[in-house]
Amino acid sequence: MKNREISINLLQKSTSTFGRIMVVTGARQTGKTTLVKKLFPDYEYITIEDPVLRNVYKGLSAQQWKTLYPNAILDEIQKEPGIIESIKATYDQWKEPRYILLGSSQLLLMEKVRESLAGRCTIMEIYPLTLPEIRTNSWNEDVLESFFQQELTANFTGEYLPSFLLDKNRTEKLQAYNYYLQLGGYPAVSGTDETLDEKYEWLQNYVRTYLERDVRDLASFRDLEPFVKLQQYLALNTGNLINASSIAKQLGISIKTVQKYIKYFEISYQAIVLPSWSKNSTKRLVKTSKVHYMDQGVVQAILHKRGGMTGNEYESAIISEIYKQAKNVQSQVQFYFLRTHDNKEVDLLLEFPDCYYAFEIKMAAKVSRGDAKHLFELEEILDKPLKKAFLLSNDPETKYFDKQTIAIHSAMFLG
Repeated sequence: MKNREISINLLQKSTSTFGRIMVVTGARQTGKTTLVKKLFPDYEYITIEDPVLRNVYKGLSAQQWKTLYPNAILDEIQKEPGIIESIKATYDQWKEPRYILLGSSQLLLMEKVRESLAGRCTIMEIYPLTLPEIRTNSWNEDVLESFFQQELTANFTGEYLPSFLLDKNRTEKLQAYNYYLQLGGYPAVSGTDETLDEKYEWLQNYVRTYLERDVRDLASFRDLEPFVKLQQYLALNTGNLINASSIAKQLGISIKTVQKYIKYFEISYQAIVLPSWSKNSTKRLVKTSKVHYMDQGVVQAILHKRGGMTGNEYESAIISEIYKQAKNVQSQVQFYFLRTHDNKEVDLLLEFPDCYYAFEIKMAAKVSRGDAKHLFELEEILDKPLKKAFLLSNDPETKYFDKQTIAIHSAMFLG
């Protein structure tokens, strides 16, 4: 079992006043149940999957919950959101009970949480494995912060090595990085006992299960074909601008349906929708969003291919990694991309209360100052200081283009 960076936060929150009810959500098969059962062995584990038992649990009073299950893990809670009302009543009447609610459908779960548990719970999200987590070989092995995470937590001091070749952890980082770009970050395919064929088969089954379970949880579809067509379209066009009108024409569905389905992909943790940054009203900026698939292994399963990446797939894989790592360190950051009408583009812009970080992403094995040209002009547009700008690529040489603009190997920075 790979160790998970969120473990420490879960344990800390569970003993706090605000951790009496913890809501743990994320995509299916990201390891929520395995992790929580490992961290909280004294909690009673209850699954809401069984429709017969589901009705029994739904009928329990607050007093019965307190007596029978004072500390419990409730899995697939979105299957019966009504149980959340009983947990709320138990919380309000007694201080001792503690509950962990698990669910893979952000929409159904979060709507009920906002209605019933506002101010009563802590919400934690679990994502597919990050590169530092992939590097671990057991539950007891520490997850080391990447250089990127050290930047976010102010733990990074000094300068980056002049070359990735000098990184003492280079072999481990490259191994995790190459694996991630091939198979993604789902824990089930991260083991060493399965063959490559078995891992690809698991990813194919994952896509099928997602359509059959998560999508049907989100909406009562009579016909999944339009959704499947959009899934394939987004996988083929990951990292591109979303033009709902154009997509609707190509797929033969309405614009509203396209917009609704893209939202489903986002709230079920399959995709990241990056809004366009547009806070400076004096500049002409493109205001269309971009979609990035969360996991490269899933992209390959949807497209029925093995190996090889397009430039856009690489961009999505790196942006997804940055997104997951920032979330894992509980960083309060907003994610954007930026493009002006004269096609000056920055792939990723991270906004903090007092500054920005910017990223250009290239799959190339060799980069130069010209590849970072759009990073140099950012401060003329932004409304807050640009703290650092990074050009991430497969070039092993680290290059300082100016005091805040750095070209660095993606695996060294994120591994």
